[in-house]
Amino acid sequence: MNIFRLAFELFVLYLIYKLVFELIIPVAKTTKQVKKQFGDMSAQMEAKMNQQQQNATHNTTKVTTPPKSKNEDYIEFEDIK
Repeated sequence: MNIFRLAFELFVLYLIYKLVFELIIPVAKTTKQVKKQFGDMSAQMEAKMNQQQQNATHNTTKVTTPPKSKNEDYIEFEDIK
């Protein structure tokens, strides 16, 4: 019966090995990679937003309105019924 116990223990160790190296480690690597990509993306978005804000503050121009016409240019009329 000792050989069956040894075979069972080796099978359990094999299952643990497969679990660790085919599931746990790849999931951990993928999680780390996704977090890094989200961090990079948020940094790019922040840089883009800062650049847009800087461009908006530098590109503000004064809006000039055309000079108002004088009262002499105004012609009053009446509706004809």
